[in-house]
Amino acid sequence: MSDINFPAHSSAIDEEEVRQGIELLFFAYRDFTAEPDAILARYGFGRAHHRVIHFVVGELLTILRITKQSLSRVLGQLVRQNFIRQQPGSHDRRQRLLELTPKGRALERRLSEPQRARIANAYREAGPRSVEGFREVMLRIIAGEDDRRRFAPLPPKKH
Repeated sequence: MSDINFPAHSSAIDEEEVRQGIELLFFAYRDFTAEPDAILARYGFGRAHHRVIHFVVGELLTILRITKQSLSRVLGQLVRQNFIRQQPGSHDRRQRLLELTPKGRALERRLSEPQRARIANAYREAGPRSVEGFREVMLRIIAGEDDRRRFAPLPPKKH
């Protein structure tokens, strides 16, 4: 197999390593989303609902890169079923301020708990150097500089 050549400051990466990296992402994502998907299915929800619930405090359209129409359908369902509260802005009545209701916070905890446990366990088993390496790789996979800036460097750990 031929090598994929990278800049001189890094060593060449074998195509097989890259292929395995892609497959690792697919398998990890499958397993990372499996438990929340099962919970969502009980409500008749999908991954879009999970993303909205997770990012309800952020700038949804920008973060999720979805259309207003797509967000409207999912958000409307979450509002109707009392997972999210929507209020007009105090200065601009066209603005919609979103917050999770107690029911929404409970669902968010149920959805994220298996994911937090999976990540925490992987971090513990891999060790601190691997955690930092994973973070660096993931940041470089993210295409947009604005998205990367959301992840400011973590403060040093106190020992």
